[in-house]
Amino acid sequence: MTIWKGVLFDLDGTLADTLDLTLRCFRHAMSVHLEKQPPIDAFMASMGRPLPLQMSDYARSEEERLAMLDTFVSYQDKVHDAMVKPFAGAASTLRALRKQGSRVGIVTSKGHRIGCRTIEVCGLVNEIEFVVFGNEVEQPKPHPEAVFKALEALGLSDEPSSVLFVGDSPHDIRAGRSAGTRTAAVTWGGVDRSALSVENPDFFIDTLGDILNLNAS
Repeated sequence: MTIWKGVLFDLDGTLADTLDLTLRCFRHAMSVHLEKQPPIDAFMASMGRPLPLQMSDYARSEEERLAMLDTFVSYQDKVHDAMVKPFAGAASTLRALRKQGSRVGIVTSKGHRIGCRTIEVCGLVNEIEFVVFGNEVEQPKPHPEAVFKALEALGLSDEPSSVLFVGDSPHDIRAGRSAGTRTAAVTWGGVDRSALSVENPDFFIDTLGDILNLNAS
C-alpha cells in the first residue's frame, strides 16, 4: 500500500472532542450579551471558522463583538481543561502515521494560545511536527492559505496530492481541495454527513484508525 507523504488534521471536532465546551461557551456569551439565545443550528453551521468571525454573526456593533469574544474566551479559560479530551485513537494514530514515514501536522482555526492548550490536554504535543493556528494566517479556512503554509513547512508543497487533509467541516474539505490535497471527512464531528457529502471529500472515515487503511495511490 502506498503511504501518505503527509497527513494534516483539523483540531476541534477531528482530533479533539471540544463540541460540548464550545456550545457551553457560546451559550454563556450569548446569555450575557443578548436578551434571547440565538438558534444553535446557525452557530453549528459556522464551525470551522475562527471565533472572532463567528461572533460577528451575533454582535450588533464592533464593540459588542469584542465584548462577546472576551466573555467567550474568559469563560473558556475557566472550563477548558476539564471539558476537553482527545477522540479515541488520536495519539496512537498520529504516532503510527509518523512511524510509517508520513509527515504529520495540524491546521486549525483556533488561536495559538488556546490551541496549544487543547493539543497539550489531548496529549498530542509529541505526536505532531507542525501546527498552523488561525491567528497565523490572513485568510482562514475555507481559504487554502493555512494548508499551503503547512505543506511548505513539511516540505510537501510540490506534491500536495500525496497529502491527506482530515477534517470535520465543509471548511476543511474546501481548504484541502483548494490546496491540492486529498481530503477525508470524519463522521464523529458536529457536522451532519449530508453537509459534508456536498463537498465531495475523497474519503469518509468512521474512526481515526481508518486513516491507516487509506491508500495514497
